[in-house]
Amino acid sequence: MLGLDNKLKDIVGPSLNGLGYELVRLRLKGSEGQRVLQVMIDRSDEGPVSVEDCAQASRQLSALLDVEDPIGGKYSLEVSSPGIARPLIKERDFERFLGFLAKIELAQAKRGRKRFSGKIVGCHEGFVSILTDYSEENIAISSIASATLVLTDELIALHQKQVTDNGLH
Repeated sequence: MLGLDNKLKDIVGPSLNGLGYELVRLRLKGSEGQRVLQVMIDRSDEGPVSVEDCAQASRQLSALLDVEDPIGGKYSLEVSSPGIARPLIKERDFERFLGFLAKIELAQAKRGRKRFSGKIVGCHEGFVSILTDYSEENIAISSIASATLVLTDELIALHQKQVTDNGLH
């Protein structure tokens, strides 16, 4: 499945980039006959993703995937935004949300812990630094299984400002 995921990313990524979007995450879920290709997009200008953005990306990707046919068989395509409590995947994601709270789960334990929660205080050369209740932790981004922003008043305020600044409601 990893080979197919990489092939899908190679097909989907450049097409999204051409439309002014970035691929945040791609997942092929389900079994034969009930597969769902979930594509999460972000705007290259870092503005909030609108319903129209998702519809535009969906139309483009649907046509492209029909021609390329990398999956074979029936599947549903779902295109969505990362949402307000978004996943953090690339170094740029962590840089963009410096000062905000995040939950991080590691693929393998670090000093007996797999889960960390705290404020993102730094990001440099493949490492993210978070300030937990106990200490500052430097974590290799490559060792992270999943990371998401924590919904806070500050995050909601940032999101509302972006929506207002971009004329979305």
